Amino acid sequence: MSDHLEDYRPIVGSQVIDELLLLADRVRHRRLQHINSTSVGGGVAEILTRMVPLLRDLGIDTTWDVIKGNQDFFAVTKAFHNALHGGEEHITEEMFQVFRDTTAMNLADLNTYGDVVIVHDPQPAGLIAKKRDVGGRWIWRCHIDVSTPDPRVWGFLQDHVAQYDASIFSMPDFAQQLAIPQYMVPPSIDPLGDKNRDIPDAEVRAVVERYGMDPERPILTQISRFDRLKDPLGVMQAYRLVRRRHDCQLLLAGGGATDDPEGEEVLREVREAAGDDPDIHILELPPFSDLDINALVRGSTVVMQKSLKEGFGLTVTEALWKRKPVIGGAVGGIRSQLLNGVTGFLVHSPEGAANRAVELLGNPKLRDALGDAGHDHVKENFLTTRHIRDYLLLMLAMEHGDMDLSLLTARPA
Repeated sequence: MSDHLEDYRPIVGSQVIDELLLLADRVRHRRLQHINSTSVGGGVAEILTRMVPLLRDLGIDTTWDVIKGNQDFFAVTKAFHNALHGGEEHITEEMFQVFRDTTAMNLADLNTYGDVVIVHDPQPAGLIAKKRDVGGRWIWRCHIDVSTPDPRVWGFLQDHVAQYDASIFSMPDFAQQLAIPQYMVPPSIDPLGDKNRDIPDAEVRAVVERYGMDPERPILTQISRFDRLKDPLGVMQAYRLVRRRHDCQLLLAGGGATDDPEGEEVLREVREAAGDDPDIHILELPPFSDLDINALVRGSTVVMQKSLKEGFGLTVTEALWKRKPVIGGAVGGIRSQLLNGVTGFLVHSPEGAANRAVELLGNPKLRDALGDAGHDHVKENFLTTRHIRDYLLLMLAMEHGDMDLSLLTARPA
């Protein structure tokens, strides 16, 4: 793992690194502050863990702060999350008040000081009330799909979002009509982080065996939080269909996030559905298991991410980077990563996932072709160096409000 941008030059090329150095020179006098709801678990925390040190290496005064909240607050924001994705949730006035009260506590306790402040997702969105006291340019960065939200929850959230100077979405399809500028910045992975860096084959094999799997037999894998929207039960159904044609194993691995209280309940459901099948391996991984996750993906034959809703799906990016064939739900950001039949396969049902898995297990050349194309797609579009470039461009745009970002790589959504 590296905190030095120069170490990325052999991976992404000198032109990319030199461009970042040039952009950093233009905004080095500005402070950048990130604020989100958890320091461990979930894609936002993973991205910031690696991005913040690299921004500092560029000479950008960058900080990352996390709001506080109790179990009731995170239960409310989880319900908001599901409702914003279009799910049916019973949202009460008391839940809105829990959000308001927790926001008020964080407004009093959190030190806000950035010249550019990027607030991630709905949980801390109410912090925009601080802008009138501390100034700066404030950006709301939405990592989820709010294109078909529950109108009541979106109306509540929009009152906060409308006060920001700009918004960022991962895809144009995720956005709502807003009076403030909207920009598209896809998420990214760090190729030198422990979850993605190259590791020896012997280490891969040792990790696979340590978790009780046979490295000589095919392994179907999904690694994600235990969340109903990730459809772990649908993955299990697909595996059982595949077993009729191929002797294989299933790995469902993931951990929790402090802002997702439903995880334990979903994990219980998954374990009950697995029954006593010795070839279904369910792993609840602790925080900072990145090397083990890296090895488990590299030891897999086919990787799945059969989400029913998805903001982006960094687990797909991570598997593609490792040249693994991926089967994913045709939703959200997965669609921008899996070019169907080129970098992976998009599916709409457990039966579709099973059919594609059978095809891949029987065709090693197809697995290799998809893996190579997927790796190149990630290198071009979804590495942390591109993500840093987009944020530097946004900082520059915030300083020069008349800049047309359509001419830059951080594109209007």
